[in-house]
Amino acid sequence: MGERGNPPRWTTVSSFVLLSVLALAALYLPRRTVPAPPPRIVPAMHPFGPAVESWVSTQDRKLRLAQQPDIEITADDGAPADVVVDTGKTYQSIVGFGAALTDSSAWLIQNRMNALQRHDLLQELFGPPPGLNLNMMRLTVGASDFSLQQYTLDDLPFGQVDPDLQHFNTAANLRDLIPTVREALAVNPGLRIVASPWSAPAWMKTSANLIGGTLLEQYESTYAQYLLKYVDTYRSYGIPIFALTLQNEPGFVPVTYPGMELSAEQRARIIAQYLGPALASRKPKTRILGWDHNWDRPAQPSSVLADPDASPYVDGIAWHCYQGNPSVQTEVHRAYPKKDAYITECSGGDWESSRNGELIWFARDLLLAGLRNWARGVIYWNLALDEHYGPHSGGCDTCKGMVTIDSQTGAVSRNDYYYAFAHFSRFVLPGAVRVNSSTTIKGLANVAFRNADDGSIVLVLVNGKTDTQHVSVVQDKTRFQYTLPPESVATFVWGGKHGKNVWRWLYQHLFERTPGPPTPDRAAPERNPPDHRITP
Repeated sequence: MGERGNPPRWTTVSSFVLLSVLALAALYLPRRTVPAPPPRIVPAMHPFGPAVESWVSTQDRKLRLAQQPDIEITADDGAPADVVVDTGKTYQSIVGFGAALTDSSAWLIQNRMNALQRHDLLQELFGPPPGLNLNMMRLTVGASDFSLQQYTLDDLPFGQVDPDLQHFNTAANLRDLIPTVREALAVNPGLRIVASPWSAPAWMKTSANLIGGTLLEQYESTYAQYLLKYVDTYRSYGIPIFALTLQNEPGFVPVTYPGMELSAEQRARIIAQYLGPALASRKPKTRILGWDHNWDRPAQPSSVLADPDASPYVDGIAWHCYQGNPSVQTEVHRAYPKKDAYITECSGGDWESSRNGELIWFARDLLLAGLRNWARGVIYWNLALDEHYGPHSGGCDTCKGMVTIDSQTGAVSRNDYYYAFAHFSRFVLPGAVRVNSSTTIKGLANVAFRNADDGSIVLVLVNGKTDTQHVSVVQDKTRFQYTLPPESVATFVWGGKHGKNVWRWLYQHLFERTPGPPTPDRAAPERNPPDHRITP
């Protein structure tokens, strides 16, 4: 072997990279016949190295999930920070976010939109980012106030009964609801569906009517079988039910649409003796969620969880937002730490408190507060309604959907709730874990997560003040700063795949060109997707 060995590997690699860059530069240098060089255009500078991505919405709707310039991450200098994210302390994992596909929503999607509009909307709502990335859905077992008619899945003429459920059928769901659910599942096969009945069939009830009354004790086992048939029938259509609740709002008896009072004692008995044991043997598992009503009566779900026979079959509690506050979720969690929490209904609408917009309330008081109080998922009420707050049959006559579908044209407009949910659903992915976050600023709400797939950190801040708010954020040994607009919601993402790739930055700013409009011979082809309507 001679005195002079082979050159070090780093020298060879560096030479190769340098030659490659020079070669690429030569290829991309414009060939000009005029000697004078063109004026040099210097691109706007971006942070060089790791950066934070951010998206902002404002209550005045001037910004709606608008991506902002990347924010430079600097080393933590030890100075006090306004917001501290501590990934070493973790809480619940996240299942997801979604909305209810009511009969009214499904009818609008199938009958007031053409195939292309329907395809685009479902892709936008349930598709991955930049879609809304919704991965939860609520269905009604039978009619709700947002149905075109009142019905259950085993209706009979007055005076007749069907204890063997021989007349059970889903005919009312075949035209609009089931096809829409299946198309959403085609977009997102991981959709988690929660199903809730508004009423048992009239012949099972003390009122002999879908409106009012309660369940006759003699039909408690039949009612459990009714719900089981629903789970099995929907599964036969390729629609798995992630979770069931026994009764929507069991402490409230509506007078204009189907409903049914169901006491805690009845609920515990049905779960312990009939529904729980039957579902326990089914694969894949369908969970049972208790209560499915407001935050203001935590003793109701707690009494079922305290029942030693019913509690083993109850996976968690479903909450609604209309009375009380989400702190009771933590109260119940402390008493029953192995039971999950979900928010399964909350609606916005045109009422007095919404006159100045509902972005801040839904982002801060529902989503952020619900998640800080152990919610694993949050579901809005109607996915879609029309410009007349419908169709509906009784009940709320000013409720709004997450989106509004024009009943004449099928055009879609996105409401405040859409953007409030987007600040979470697009960035906090299924399986993410909530991590500890705290702030020293009064009026600045905060919640943070670590995504399971890539370890990226997501921080959502809500500035409820009418003034701008300068914020410094520290996580581990990194720090960044940002100024929040008045009454705004901001989502920040850093780390993992969201970290700035230096070589990609170099390539983009040295070689990539901004494409101009297509030339006539290279115009984009017209989109003409097939009709995605599914016949069950």
